[in-house]
Amino acid sequence: MDTNTNISPLKQPINDKKLKRLVILGAGESGIGTALLAQQQGYDVFVSDSGEIKEPFKSTLQNSNIDFEEAQHTEEKILSADEVMKSPGIGEKNEVVKKIRAKGIPVISEIEFAYRYKGNSKIIAITGSNGKTTTTALTFCMCQLGGADCAMVGNIGYSFARQVAEGPKALYVIEISSFQLDDIKTFRPDVAVLTNITEDHLDRYDYKVQNYINSKFRIVENQQPGDVFIYNLDDDTTIKNITKYNIKSTLYPITMSKELPQGAYLANAKMHLKWKGEEMQMSINDFKLKGKHNQYNSMAASLASTAVDIRKEKIREALQTFESLEHRMETVATIKGVEFINDSKATNVNSTWFALESIEEKPIILILGGVDKGNDYSSMKEMVTEKVKAIVCMGINNQKLHEEFGGLVESIVDTTSAVEAVQAAFHFATKGDVVLLSPACASFDLFKNYEDRGNQFKQAVKNL
Repeated sequence: MDTNTNISPLKQPINDKKLKRLVILGAGESGIGTALLAQQQGYDVFVSDSGEIKEPFKSTLQNSNIDFEEAQHTEEKILSADEVMKSPGIGEKNEVVKKIRAKGIPVISEIEFAYRYKGNSKIIAITGSNGKTTTTALTFCMCQLGGADCAMVGNIGYSFARQVAEGPKALYVIEISSFQLDDIKTFRPDVAVLTNITEDHLDRYDYKVQNYINSKFRIVENQQPGDVFIYNLDDDTTIKNITKYNIKSTLYPITMSKELPQGAYLANAKMHLKWKGEEMQMSINDFKLKGKHNQYNSMAASLASTAVDIRKEKIREALQTFESLEHRMETVATIKGVEFINDSKATNVNSTWFALESIEEKPIILILGGVDKGNDYSSMKEMVTEKVKAIVCMGINNQKLHEEFGGLVESIVDTTSAVEAVQAAFHFATKGDVVLLSPACASFDLFKNYEDRGNQFKQAVKNL
């Protein structure tokens, strides 16, 4: 795939029939991006947010003369829409969404809207319960090093729609959540990556795991035989479900358990990448990112980059130099021999399991807690018993954490702020220990988002 041609956004006539009025629910990054692109494309745009619209989003709407409301949803204005773009944070149980559905107004996601106007650009789309942010950033790093005219968008950085409106590229590397996939119609990535599937966001899926699995697999539903699907052969949930869907794209698995004729696998501490009769090998000791989970991420990113014609030496260079992301196993400081690690982006049980697994031969004081999304902590118990000496709960309701882990560790205490949590963890720690913030929960009981939680943790560490 040629990814080095500069692309301008596609000007398409709006649907012949009169698809003119686009109502956007939610004025976060995806909502604002959609509003800017829709206005550029000639839609009559109205943005509605039930809360206060944060700066600089409000200024953007005002400066662009886009009609909006905040702290309310005016049903008359919303239900006059020809189409609604629903921001990913708004669930189906929302009363306004129910009325939109009842009236039969089409509802789409921001990635669906942006897809209409991306021209002939290529898309690498990455989803999964864990590892998608690192895989996205690593893939983007490889493509950038390889000279592609590309942008990293979606859950990481700018929204896809804003990028298409303001800085169109020949290649988009997109991190996509299940919520964004729920409302696609035609969205079709040239390369789709599914890192893994573990129970997450079950509160949004009627506590039915299959609903969440179906959502993740939507990433491939519009793919055709010339497209590429990269998936994890070692992920039980993926493998148990992959045959349920009519997948037309070409499959490129990744694994640590056997050799493959095509795809990527680990054998004898080496990554083998096999693509259309060619093979690349690289020692995992040369990977900058450490830990088993990052070996999976590295294989997935390497395959995705190969699929858009990034040269092997550039992939190798990225694997040797790429640093981990902020809020993802980020070393903050070492104070009196105690290492502090910020893994605030671990918002589900599996992410926290991987974080614990990657820390070797050091006792851990684990900071857990937040908004429980229907978590099943049973998979963590063996790891906690083996590696964790104390748990600091950081949330408004920590009862479930006490019930699950109280008998497994020497100490478990409650805190209600990052400062309290850091001080309590430091109290339990001795030289050679690790204090790990890896909450396994969403952040919005005490914090704005996982970044705010991670930043407050880092500040509290620096203030010790």
